Amino acid sequence: MTVRSEEAAVVWLSEPDWNIDQLVQELREVRNKALVARGRVGNPAKLPSRATLVGILDGLGAALFPNRLSSQVLAGSSIDYFVGHTLNLTLRELAGQVLRELQFVAGREVASPEQREQTVSIVREFAALLPRIRTLLDSDIQAAYSGDPAARNIDEVLACYPGIAAITHHRIGHALHRLGLPLIARIIAEIAHSTTGIDIHPAATIQGSFFIDHGTGVVIGETAEIGERVRLYHGVTLGAKRFEVDETGTLAKGYPRHPIVEDDVVIYANATILGRIKIGRGSVIGGNVWLTRSVPPESNISQALYRSEDFVNGSGI
Repeated sequence: MTVRSEEAAVVWLSEPDWNIDQLVQELREVRNKALVARGRVGNPAKLPSRATLVGILDGLGAALFPNRLSSQVLAGSSIDYFVGHTLNLTLRELAGQVLRELQFVAGREVASPEQREQTVSIVREFAALLPRIRTLLDSDIQAAYSGDPAARNIDEVLACYPGIAAITHHRIGHALHRLGLPLIARIIAEIAHSTTGIDIHPAATIQGSFFIDHGTGVVIGETAEIGERVRLYHGVTLGAKRFEVDETGTLAKGYPRHPIVEDDVVIYANATILGRIKIGRGSVIGGNVWLTRSVPPESNISQALYRSEDFVNGSGI
């Protein structure tokens, strides 16, 4: 039954009682208990802001590809002016998030002079990497265009392909991860994951001319290493086979446990490759393959052939 608007307005003339005071008190108690359990007392340092990082990624994209990813109509010297202005604003925003991560890791509510100096140094180093990042992205875009007969032009690839969006986020996040900012890098990876369905850990090493076709469901683990000119299709997993534990039974962290994929490898849809194994140069891994052993260069791995037999009157049983 549809309630007319004037009737609905009458219902809300009296303020509903949500028992807010009691909820606030109970949530404060739960929150304080969690902070004590984590060893954080008082007002903990703020985490980097996901919403701010989304804006930073947009700014970096516009600076890297001003004629395609910015909203401005640019020509001639105005392009350089736009890039410089955009970078200046974006890097300042990034510096604020870098400082937040440094404070969070140190458990400091107020930044120290040393942390401010470290922030400037990190952001300056990151900025110096942007030409290299753009060069790698150009190779990725070209690989996508060359590898997909449905791609009509380079601009369509840049603007529309989820694999390019994911690798763009990854190249930025990976650079920040290597500069000592794993939290910001992971947030960037999750921004890409939520928008593309492609989950790449920012610590994974990926060389140039990398192409993920379609992309949904791809998972690339933390210690994966991917060579030049590698192509993946949707649903591919480069994961760990098992997890090591220390003497206390706690999961070990950071040790190599994901595949190494050498140059010129193609991995088709829904293949699952697990463990610290090596896929040799020039190999082709077929769709739906489950692989937990290394394969030599130029291998062609596919599922076992389907076999069908007719049993008549109980024969063959």
